[in-house]
Amino acid sequence: MARKKKLVVLTGAGISAESGISTFRDSNGLWENHSIDEVATPQGWQKNPGLVLEFYNQRRAQLAEVVPNQGHTILKDFEKYFDVTIITQNVDNLHERAGSNDIIHLHGELTKARSSVSASMVYEIGTKPIKLGDKCKKGSQLRPHIVWFGESVPMIEIASEMTAMADILIIVGTSMQVYPAAGLIDCVGKNVPIYIIDPNKPNVSLRSNMTFIEEMGSVGLKQLFDKLTKK
Repeated sequence: MARKKKLVVLTGAGISAESGISTFRDSNGLWENHSIDEVATPQGWQKNPGLVLEFYNQRRAQLAEVVPNQGHTILKDFEKYFDVTIITQNVDNLHERAGSNDIIHLHGELTKARSSVSASMVYEIGTKPIKLGDKCKKGSQLRPHIVWFGESVPMIEIASEMTAMADILIIVGTSMQVYPAAGLIDCVGKNVPIYIIDPNKPNVSLRSNMTFIEEMGSVGLKQLFDKLTKK
């Protein structure tokens, strides 16, 4: 039996937006009326942990109200034909809920909490809130298991290794402006086909092996699925 080709997919906020999840920032540079500095930096956490916890508690509550969309389910369907690894910048669990099996979360996971003194002490919390006074086993306040701006991205090395193994790379729903995730495109072999799906063409260096599909994630993925799985 022939080896399945390695399909690596980098997903961003655009794919989850179709499920009703707000993208990271709107045109005013805000996220749900909060500045990034207030809710997505270690400094914001130190300044006002209550605000940060409430912000992510609201995101978690929103997550309980939404479901995976067709884009997520198509990525699951790709597994019938390819060895699929999804590298996501999203902190939601919609890829998991759609049934995808190999997912790397670059920026953390909303459904987990972790110790504020030990990044290795991680707890599954689902969509429950984290409150001031909720502590880890070491007695320190729990914080969202989110990689904030200014923090290292622990999974980027594994993501880079996976991307370097790709026979095909799909990029969907990301502006390719947030690093180090945006740099993953440079890890693929020079002859590896790259498909970029987004209504707005991201600002990336053009290559001969690059194809743009200027559609929403679900529409573009359906077109690409039909193309790549034709016998």
